[in-house]
Amino acid sequence: MVTVMRILLTNDDGVYAPGLRAIRKELQKLGEVTVVAPVGEQSAVGHSITLLTPLITQEVLDDEQKPMGWAVEGRPADCVKLALLELLKEPPDLLVSGMNAGSNSGINVLYSGTVAAAIEGAFFQCTSIAVSLQYTKPKPLDFAKAAEYAGKVVAQIVRHPLSRGSLFNVNIPSLEKGPIRGIRVVRQNVAPYKEQFDRRVDPRGRVYFWSGPDFGCPDPHPDTDETALREGYITVTPLHFNLTHSVMLEKMKDWEWTI
Repeated sequence: MVTVMRILLTNDDGVYAPGLRAIRKELQKLGEVTVVAPVGEQSAVGHSITLLTPLITQEVLDDEQKPMGWAVEGRPADCVKLALLELLKEPPDLLVSGMNAGSNSGINVLYSGTVAAAIEGAFFQCTSIAVSLQYTKPKPLDFAKAAEYAGKVVAQIVRHPLSRGSLFNVNIPSLEKGPIRGIRVVRQNVAPYKEQFDRRVDPRGRVYFWSGPDFGCPDPHPDTDETALREGYITVTPLHFNLTHSVMLEKMKDWEWTI
C-alpha cells in the first residue's frame, strides 16, 4: 500500500498570493496538499495570534474550481493552530509556509509571519519548512521557476530521517541576478541591520514616521544566509524556537540570590 504524504501549506502573503499558488503545484508532486492561509497579507506580523476577535474561515477553490483548503481571517500562526486542531481530519506529515515574496533571512526571521507559521507547526511536532524568494526589483517575480527550485529543496529535506518538530528556513536567491549556483546549509545571520524612517508632518501638524523600504544588512557575517544569498545560493538553515541562552544559564547557577 502506497502512503501519500499529507502536506499543510500556509503563508503570510494571503491565500490568493501567487507564491502560494506556485509552490502548491510543486508540492502536489510530493503528496496531497491542503491550504490553510490568511485571507489577506500578514507580512511582518511575527508570531502574533488572534485572541479578541473570531477566526472566520471560508473554503476556497483552486484555478480548476476544485477544493483547495480554507482562508482564515487571522494571522499565519492562527492558520496553523486552526488547521491542526480543527480543520484537518488527520495531522500532516509536513508543513510548508510560503512561498514568501521577499527573503526571510538574518534578523528578518524574527519578524516574519512566514517563519512564524513554520515555527507554530514545529510547536505541534510537525516537520516544518519556511520558503521565501528574494527579490531585488519590483514585482512581478518568477514564482513558477522559484517554486521548482523550492520543491526540489523540500523533497531533499524530507528524504532524510528527521526528528519530530524539525524546523528549516529556506531562501531562494533573486533569479534576476543570474543562474542559481547551488544549495548551501548555513547559519542565520545576526549582524545588525540598517533601518530608516521617513519623518513627515500631516495636514494637522502632527509628526508621523513611515518605515523606509530599505531594510538591509550592510555588513553581514561570513558564511551566513545573508552572504550566501548575495552569492546566488539557495540557503537552508535549521532553526529551533528554544530561546534559552544555555551558556548564560550555566553561569547564573553560580550567582547568589536573595529575597
